[in-house]
This record gives sequence, C-alpha cells and structure tokens, in this order.
Amino acid sequence: MENREQAAWVAERAQALIDEIETVIVGKRQSVELAVIGLLCNGHILIEDIPGVGKTMLAKALAASLGATYRRIQFTPDLLPADITGTYIFNQKTAEFAFREGPVFTNILLADEINRATPKTQSSLLECMDEFQVTVDGATRLLTRPFFVMATENPIEYRGTFPLPEAQLDRFLMRIHMGYLAPEEEVTVLDRQMKQHPIYSVKPVVQLDEVLTMQEHVKSVHIDQSLKQYLVELVWATRGHPMLSLGASPRASLGLLRAGQARAAIQGRSYVLPDDIKIVAPAILCHRIFLKPEARVRQADAHQLVAQVLDEVPVPTTR
Repeated sequence: MENREQAAWVAERAQALIDEIETVIVGKRQSVELAVIGLLCNGHILIEDIPGVGKTMLAKALAASLGATYRRIQFTPDLLPADITGTYIFNQKTAEFAFREGPVFTNILLADEINRATPKTQSSLLECMDEFQVTVDGATRLLTRPFFVMATENPIEYRGTFPLPEAQLDRFLMRIHMGYLAPEEEVTVLDRQMKQHPIYSVKPVVQLDEVLTMQEHVKSVHIDQSLKQYLVELVWATRGHPMLSLGASPRASLGLLRAGQARAAIQGRSYVLPDDIKIVAPAILCHRIFLKPEARVRQADAHQLVAQVLDEVPVPTTR
C-alpha cells in the first residue's frame, strides 16, 4: 500500500471509529477525537470531570467499537496492587502456585476514580502504562496489545482521595474534559435512551490488528524540522514562565510530536501542520505544569497559561 493510499485508509478507519463512538457520546466530538488520538499514539488518557458526563461510557463505547476486551477497575482505598496486576494462587490439585491474571490483562482498561486508591496501588499501573508489561514476584509478563488505559477523576470531591503524583500524571499522554451538554444535545440523549441505551447497539467497526497498523502508520507521518523546533519552544516556554513552579517534561515534547502526527493521520494527511500541534497542546501540557501560589491568588489556571504560551510562541512559516 502506497503512503497516500495508506493515509486515506487510516483516516477512513479513524473516522469510522469516531462516528461509531458518537452514536453513544453526543456533542463531544473533540473529546472523542482526542481519545482516538491517544489510542493511535499508543498512549493513555486521564479524563477529569464531574460525575455523569460520560467518562465511563466513552471507554465502553471505544472498546465496543473495536471489539476489544474491556475491564473496569473501581479504585477504592482498600484496593491492593495484586487486585490490578494479578497474583499467584496455590492449586491444591497440582500442589503448585499458578498465576491468576489481574484485570490489567486486557485491551481497554478503565481505571475509574483512580485518585481514590492509595499511592502504592496507583503506582502498580506505572510499569503497565510505560513498558506494557507486568512484573510479579520477579516474573515479567507482556500485556495484550493494543493496551490502552483510560483513567477518570472527579475534580470536585477530594475527601478520601490521594492526588496523583507528578510521575504518575506524566505517564498520561493527555488529560481531557467532557463538560456539560448544550440543551439541544441533552434532549438528543433523552431521545436516544427512551427504550434502550445506545451502547448496546454499538458494533465493531475497526479490528484490533488494524489499530496496530494505524499506530505504526502514525510514526511515519512527516513532521518538518521547524515544527519540531516549534513544539520544543512551546515546552521550554512553560519551563521559564514566571507563573509556573514546574514546566512540562521532555515527555511532553514527545507527546506533542506523536499526538500531532496522529491528529494529521485522522485528517487524512501524511504531514503535520502547526494547527495539529496547537489543537492537542492543551490536553498534553495542562496536567504537566504546576502553578505558583501567586498564580492561584490571581485566579489563573493551567488552561489560561497554556493558551498564553500558544499565543506568544511564534508559529513557523511554511516554505
């Protein structure tokens, strides 16, 4: 398959996936696109929003649209690392210990309310997310590919929660928000769920082996050297910003690169444009920067500061 034909095929497959998810998730196309971009980047996403806006349903719709295995872990303070990765169970018939896989051995993993588990339990996902493997009692086991973690957080209730440390946040390629629907969109949701929830009508439109092919194609999308310099300048602008105590890490630069390629791919292009990087930048940068106390006093937030950086860093001109 030629590069131009493959680019068109990837765009067609990605749009089919997005359209199928939108039969369940109404009025949130940007969030759906970002989730698909995260999947094609072989990354993971954190969905932070209030209850009832479709965070869990987005994960279920994505899994159903892929025909993928889907597991959900409800994070609670008493959850243990072994409840996630698996553990050895003694088999009385064979008089041997056998490994019982945890829910992490799946394609789409929903880590629901991840900040309600203890830091020790949260950290059990680090190796899974970064290296796509699990090590238990010295034995390493590879995870199923593709492997995609979608974690959720409730940003308005902090009692009994354990905030994710910086190292854990940095493992998530993106942090996205769903938000409320417009009134007419909420009426559409009511109409669609009069008799049956649309999640039960979702059918697989993209195969898992096609996802792996699409992930490989994303890596081949061309990005000009000037755009690489541009995205690095964006990241460096956060590190020297007077209102920030901590700027974005080098992993943010890699995330901007790969997400820009994936965004270009779902648009049917074999090259990255500055707009691709600017569109994905807030989702990639906002959870990787930390505000100084004086910034909070001035009621500034991460989205405002990232928007300021995007306005101030000059966009490279085309040749």
